[in-house]
Amino acid sequence: MREKPENIGRKQDGKFLPGQSGNPTGKPKGTLHKATQAALVLLEGETEALTRKAVELALNGDTTALKLCLDRIAPPLKSTSTPIKLDMPTPDNLTDTARAFVTAAARGDIPPDIAAQLVSAVASVARVEEMEQVKDRLAALERAIREQKK
Repeated sequence: MREKPENIGRKQDGKFLPGQSGNPTGKPKGTLHKATQAALVLLEGETEALTRKAVELALNGDTTALKLCLDRIAPPLKSTSTPIKLDMPTPDNLTDTARAFVTAAARGDIPPDIAAQLVSAVASVARVEEMEQVKDRLAALERAIREQKK
Protein backbone atom coordinates (compact mmCIF):
# COMPACT_ATOMS: atom_id res chain seq x y z
CA MET A 1 0.00 0.00 0.00
CA ARG A 2 1.40 3.42 -1.00
CA GLU A 3 1.52 6.24 1.51
CA LYS A 4 0.33 9.71 0.59
CA PRO A 5 3.18 12.19 0.17
CA GLU A 6 3.61 14.59 3.06
CA ASN A 7 2.30 18.10 2.42
CA ILE A 8 5.28 20.09 3.62
CA GLY A 9 4.21 23.64 4.47
CA ARG A 10 0.56 22.83 3.83
CA LYS A 11 -2.50 21.76 5.76
CA GLN A 12 -4.10 18.41 5.04
CA ASP A 13 -6.57 20.08 2.67
CA GLY A 14 -3.66 21.39 0.59
CA LYS A 15 -3.91 25.03 1.69
CA PHE A 16 -0.72 26.75 2.79
CA LEU A 17 -0.04 27.15 6.49
CA PRO A 18 -0.24 30.70 7.84
CA GLY A 19 2.94 32.62 7.05
CA GLN A 20 4.03 30.27 4.29
CA SER A 21 3.47 30.34 0.57
CA GLY A 22 4.42 28.43 -2.54
CA ASN A 23 6.71 31.26 -3.60
CA PRO A 24 8.43 32.59 -0.48
CA THR A 25 10.72 34.94 -2.39
CA GLY A 26 7.79 36.50 -4.25
CA LYS A 27 7.85 38.45 -7.47
CA PRO A 28 11.11 40.33 -8.11
CA LYS A 29 11.03 44.06 -7.31
CA GLY A 30 10.20 46.22 -10.29
CA THR A 31 8.47 43.45 -12.25
CA LEU A 32 5.58 44.92 -14.20
CA HIS A 33 2.26 43.21 -14.87
CA LYS A 34 1.80 42.04 -18.47
CA ALA A 35 -1.02 44.53 -19.03
CA THR A 36 1.19 47.38 -17.78
CA GLN A 37 3.99 46.28 -20.08
CA ALA A 38 1.60 46.20 -23.05
CA ALA A 39 0.25 49.68 -22.22
CA LEU A 40 3.79 51.08 -22.00
CA VAL A 41 4.61 49.66 -25.43
CA LEU A 42 1.46 51.23 -26.93
CA LEU A 43 2.15 54.63 -25.32
CA GLU A 44 5.83 54.71 -26.29
CA GLY A 45 6.56 57.88 -28.23
CA GLU A 46 3.13 59.38 -27.51
CA THR A 47 3.90 60.96 -24.13
CA GLU A 48 4.30 64.51 -25.43
CA ALA A 49 1.15 64.40 -27.59
CA LEU A 50 -0.95 62.94 -24.76
CA THR A 51 0.34 65.52 -22.29
CA ARG A 52 -0.38 68.36 -24.72
CA LYS A 53 -3.94 67.03 -25.28
CA ALA A 54 -4.58 66.79 -21.52
CA VAL A 55 -3.42 70.40 -21.08
CA GLU A 56 -5.62 71.56 -23.99
CA LEU A 57 -8.66 69.79 -22.52
CA ALA A 58 -7.94 71.30 -19.10
CA LEU A 59 -7.63 74.79 -20.58
CA ASN A 60 -10.95 74.28 -22.39
CA GLY A 61 -12.73 73.52 -19.11
CA ASP A 62 -12.58 69.72 -18.84
CA THR A 63 -12.55 69.37 -15.06
CA THR A 64 -11.19 65.82 -15.10
CA ALA A 65 -8.26 66.86 -17.30
CA LEU A 66 -7.76 69.92 -15.10
CA LYS A 67 -7.57 67.77 -11.96
CA LEU A 68 -5.14 65.42 -13.71
CA CYS A 69 -2.87 68.32 -14.68
CA LEU A 70 -3.03 69.99 -11.28
CA ASP A 71 -2.28 66.70 -9.51
CA ARG A 72 0.90 66.45 -11.60
CA ILE A 73 1.91 70.06 -10.98
CA ALA A 74 1.22 70.07 -7.24
CA PRO A 75 0.51 66.59 -5.91
CA PRO A 76 -1.44 66.25 -2.66
CA LEU A 77 0.70 66.92 0.39
CA LYS A 78 1.75 63.86 2.32
CA SER A 79 3.10 63.80 5.81
CA THR A 80 6.63 62.82 6.53
CA SER A 81 7.35 59.68 8.44
CA THR A 82 9.91 61.51 10.53
CA PRO A 83 8.89 62.30 14.10
CA ILE A 84 7.71 65.81 14.80
CA LYS A 85 8.87 67.60 17.93
CA LEU A 86 6.36 70.06 19.26
CA ASP A 87 6.75 72.25 22.35
CA MET A 88 3.30 72.48 23.85
CA PRO A 89 2.15 74.21 26.97
CA THR A 90 0.61 71.91 29.53
CA PRO A 91 -3.09 72.34 28.80
CA ASP A 92 -5.72 72.44 31.52
CA ASN A 93 -8.32 70.63 29.41
CA LEU A 94 -8.80 68.76 26.16
CA THR A 95 -10.18 71.81 24.38
CA ASP A 96 -6.92 73.67 25.04
CA THR A 97 -4.98 70.66 23.77
CA ALA A 98 -6.94 70.52 20.50
CA ARG A 99 -6.63 74.28 20.11
CA ALA A 100 -2.84 74.01 20.58
CA PHE A 101 -2.63 71.50 17.71
CA VAL A 102 -4.66 73.74 15.41
CA THR A 103 -2.52 76.73 16.35
CA ALA A 104 0.68 74.74 15.71
CA ALA A 105 -0.60 73.85 12.24
CA ALA A 106 -1.55 77.47 11.55
CA ARG A 107 1.99 78.59 12.52
CA GLY A 108 3.45 75.91 10.25
CA ASP A 109 5.04 73.96 13.12
CA ILE A 110 3.25 70.75 12.10
CA PRO A 111 1.52 69.67 8.86
CA PRO A 112 -2.27 70.24 8.78
CA ASP A 113 -3.05 66.54 8.29
CA ILE A 114 -1.01 65.66 11.40
CA ALA A 115 -2.87 68.36 13.36
CA ALA A 116 -6.18 66.88 12.18
CA GLN A 117 -5.10 63.42 13.33
CA LEU A 118 -4.02 64.78 16.71
CA VAL A 119 -7.29 66.69 17.18
CA SER A 120 -9.15 63.49 16.28
CA ALA A 121 -7.13 61.61 18.90
CA VAL A 122 -8.00 64.27 21.48
CA ALA A 123 -11.69 63.88 20.56
CA SER A 124 -11.40 60.13 21.13
CA VAL A 125 -9.85 60.72 24.54
CA ALA A 126 -12.69 63.13 25.34
CA ARG A 127 -15.27 60.44 24.49
CA VAL A 128 -13.46 57.91 26.68
CA GLU A 129 -13.34 60.39 29.58
CA GLU A 130 -17.02 61.16 29.10
CA MET A 131 -17.89 57.45 29.28
CA GLU A 132 -15.77 57.09 32.45
CA GLN A 133 -17.69 59.98 34.04
CA VAL A 134 -21.03 58.44 33.07
CA LYS A 135 -19.91 55.10 34.51
CA ASP A 136 -18.85 56.75 37.79
CA ARG A 137 -22.11 58.70 38.05
CA LEU A 138 -24.15 55.56 37.37
CA ALA A 139 -22.24 53.65 40.07
CA ALA A 140 -22.85 56.50 42.53
CA LEU A 141 -26.57 56.50 41.72
CA GLU A 142 -26.78 52.73 42.20
CA ARG A 143 -25.02 53.04 45.59
CA ALA A 144 -27.43 55.80 46.63
CA ILE A 145 -30.43 53.68 45.64
CA ARG A 146 -29.08 50.70 47.63
CA GLU A 147 -28.53 52.95 50.67
CA GLN A 148 -32.13 54.24 50.49
CA LYS A 149 -33.48 50.67 50.39
CA LYS A 150 -31.72 49.76 53.67
